[in-house]
Amino acid sequence: MSDSQKSKGSSGRSYRGGAGITKTPKKSRGRTESSRRWIQRQLNDPFVAEAKARGFRSRAALKLEQIDQKHKILTHNASVLDLGCAPGGWLQYASQKIGLTAGHGRLVGIDLLDTDPVAGADILKGDINDDAMMREIIRLLGGKADVVMSDMAADTTGHRSTDHLRTTALLDIALDMASRVLTPGGVFLAKCFRGGAEKDALDVMRRDFAVVRHIKPAASRAESVESYVLATGFRGEAPQDLSGDDHKL
Repeated sequence: MSDSQKSKGSSGRSYRGGAGITKTPKKSRGRTESSRRWIQRQLNDPFVAEAKARGFRSRAALKLEQIDQKHKILTHNASVLDLGCAPGGWLQYASQKIGLTAGHGRLVGIDLLDTDPVAGADILKGDINDDAMMREIIRLLGGKADVVMSDMAADTTGHRSTDHLRTTALLDIALDMASRVLTPGGVFLAKCFRGGAEKDALDVMRRDFAVVRHIKPAASRAESVESYVLATGFRGEAPQDLSGDDHKL
């Protein structure tokens, strides 16, 4: 195979691809123009191809991998909470890094949508705003987490300001959950559409964490408003046991 037919993946791995060849959907009849553009973009996205070749369920796994390789947020035997975990790409990557299949660490995920199992992970279907669901998350974590990560984003409307506000609301929810379960020195990673409305959440993070930074991994599309906020060095107190049924969240 010639060099022009190979492309380096996000971890330096080579995978086969049709470099320079633009793929188009085989069937486009009945689809909207936006749907056709989305499908064509997926077909021609090298990160989608790499994720598929490596057995990841989504390109999102490569975003987490790139963030982790640079900032070292996932460590062996860590306790990790993944908010908005479907379809499970972040769970797959996190399970490898913490040694879950060898019995190390804890990994809990939750989403409103169904998520296929990941070996060793506890996956819940439900709303983290539900008190009973929050108690179950905390019970499965053993009361604490070293990392809380969230790839949650609201369904887009096409109206940028509205989409920004809705995703910022999810950022606030994720941050509140992190404040309940993170151990001192813990890490919070969440999707963040920059636009101004997230200022209050950032102020809270700057108060409660040692370092707060915006990051945009290479696997995020350049034209997307998507970025992530990474807060490290949680200054809060060690979480108390909140798993009892008599505790009111």
